[in-house]
Amino acid sequence: MGRGFAVYAGTAPEIIRASAREAEALGYTSFWTNYPGAIDGLAALALAVPETRRVDLGVGVVPLQTRGPDDIVRDVRAQGLPLTRLLLGVGSANPGALARVRSGVASLRAQLSARLIVAALGPQMCRLAGEVSDAVLFNWLTPAQTRESADLVRAGAAAAGRQAPKIFAYVRLSLGAAARAKVLAEGARYAGIPAYGAQFARMKVAPIETAIAADSPAEVAHALDAWRGSVDELILRAITGTETVDEYLALVRAAKP
Repeated sequence: MGRGFAVYAGTAPEIIRASAREAEALGYTSFWTNYPGAIDGLAALALAVPETRRVDLGVGVVPLQTRGPDDIVRDVRAQGLPLTRLLLGVGSANPGALARVRSGVASLRAQLSARLIVAALGPQMCRLAGEVSDAVLFNWLTPAQTRESADLVRAGAAAAGRQAPKIFAYVRLSLGAAARAKVLAEGARYAGIPAYGAQFARMKVAPIETAIAADSPAEVAHALDAWRGSVDELILRAITGTETVDEYLALVRAAKP
């Protein structure tokens, strides 16, 4: 199982740079930023380019309902992101998400050689991701649900006569009480989104139960064991109490491969 490390795109540049350097040095296979609202996740990801040489660089994910394929292509080129290392994540909210993702991936594939990642939650999007993507990104799922959703992705790929995409899962990671409180708050926000709220209800878990909210590095290592065999690559999304370089580096080291 590969392992990635992810930070919020609005994090201070020095934290992004330091986290990317440390992640590569410790053997992580990928380094990610998200793309939250008006914050340009591709510009944030570009901060990691001069700090790294080997690690894949991912954005999870650009919303196709606000950034069309031509906009995304222009942004990738403007930021000088290396296509051989880029994991370009896209997704869409409803209504029209399935059609938007299908057409968006086709347009991006015609213009960029980067690997295309589709964010998937519901069964239909999982199957579509299997049909069209190079990899699939899950979010706020338990290991058990990840396995079930991955089966839907593989079924979609088989129906399309293509190789199954790689499976990524995005998992919140925190250390200590202050950071745990932030995970709880973020989970509550996601639970208020109908699609995620319905998914938490189907899984019969609170959002925090899909995260790794630990009190010590030893707890992190133990919690990671539950994900073995469920995904091809686990992406640890850092959440800290006070947003310092040292806190982020502590998380990178606690979850190191």
